[in-house]
Amino acid sequence: MAEATWSVGKVAARAGVAVSALHFYEQKGLIRSWRNQGNQRRFKPDVLRRIAIIKAAQQVGISLEEVKQVFTALPDNRTPTTEDWAIMSAGWKALLDARITYLQRLSDHLTGCIGCGCLSMTKCPLYNPEDKLAGQGSGAVILNQSTQSAEDLL
Repeated sequence: MAEATWSVGKVAARAGVAVSALHFYEQKGLIRSWRNQGNQRRFKPDVLRRIAIIKAAQQVGISLEEVKQVFTALPDNRTPTTEDWAIMSAGWKALLDARITYLQRLSDHLTGCIGCGCLSMTKCPLYNPEDKLAGQGSGAVILNQSTQSAEDLL
């Protein structure tokens, strides 16, 4: 019995993505196809799982390069299993937790001066009087601190 193969159009329709997205994913090494005798792209149906992972990762801010790294680590570049997903998602959870922490700090200081990263001011009346944070480095140094509050840094 021959293995099922799908056209690029069928995969795009089932996955809910544009054909151009599939070409892009393939160019980036995230999915694979082969050419039939008529030089048409063909995919195994399990490509849908890879596309679902790609789409889920993109929705939460995981880069395509990060997705490619975990796909590349799979033996024989196989389609991820349930166990593979558990490992991938655990790694991504740590990354997302760090991003959430950073975004929460950004949100907490949004109405102020965004963690004294303005560099052009010599004095910040809200978080950095007399530019005391200059010694901590350039940029939004308060936001780069993982556990300290702005008041602790001053």
